[in-house]
Amino acid sequence: MAITTCAIQPAAANDRADVPYVPTPANVVDAMLNMARVGPSDYVVDLGSGDGRIVITAATRHKARGFGVDIDAALVRTSRLEAERRGVADRAEFFERNLFITDISRATVLTMYLFPSVIMQLRPRLFAELKPGTRVVSHDFDMENWTPDEQATISVPDKPFGKPVSEVYLWIVPANAAGTWQWRLDTGGGPVAYEIALRQTFQMLAGNPVVGGKPGRIEQGRVRGEEVRFVLTADLGGRTVRHEFSGRAAGDAISGKVKLDGGGDVGWNAVRVKPGSIELPLRQ
Repeated sequence: MAITTCAIQPAAANDRADVPYVPTPANVVDAMLNMARVGPSDYVVDLGSGDGRIVITAATRHKARGFGVDIDAALVRTSRLEAERRGVADRAEFFERNLFITDISRATVLTMYLFPSVIMQLRPRLFAELKPGTRVVSHDFDMENWTPDEQATISVPDKPFGKPVSEVYLWIVPANAAGTWQWRLDTGGGPVAYEIALRQTFQMLAGNPVVGGKPGRIEQGRVRGEEVRFVLTADLGGRTVRHEFSGRAAGDAISGKVKLDGGGDVGWNAVRVKPGSIELPLRQ
């Protein structure tokens, strides 16, 4: 994988790379795949695949499958030959293709080393086309105000430009948990009605809960793939309680457990009664 302009103009069908090819160092390739926890069940899509090293390494070392796309025909040929030489051509494919019209929906891991302007054009597609839980890994360039779930600095002593380090960023595509949710919970004093209008900005959650007819508050709200977590504090029967909610979102339902402030766990099943949308604001 290399930094390239690869199809920086989405409408153009005959785009060409017009900046030097800069391959991702081998130790950064390893860091990217390790951070994404790539395994045999994964399908890796590399946008701007250069000489194919990301997908080939995923296939040889991690037994994954996948494909890379690049607009440089010579690099695509080189990638295919190397995949054949390494005996993984059946698991690592390469295409001369505009990344803006590439179907990425099959990816469980998506990797890239692209200019920030290209990444930001791609960002809405990641939420629209990738399944919750898909891992997105970027070399050196972040996604502005979409905070990464993980980040690491890798030493690259012979880096041809800039500081002798590379940044590796990981994002987990979140499920859509926005909207109004309702459930009932019995923590020992009889069933209590809960309702919360969740606002979701990227993977972060905020909202206004009502517990037993009284306002509460939530903290530490976050969605990681299909996993939803938040801490809810409310006044119940004259005492303040703190509950830690965790569950898995599936459509308009969340099922999981609640850790009570007394130390025990109870089951939790919520239903979405009003849909919402994930907010993807641009950096101001």
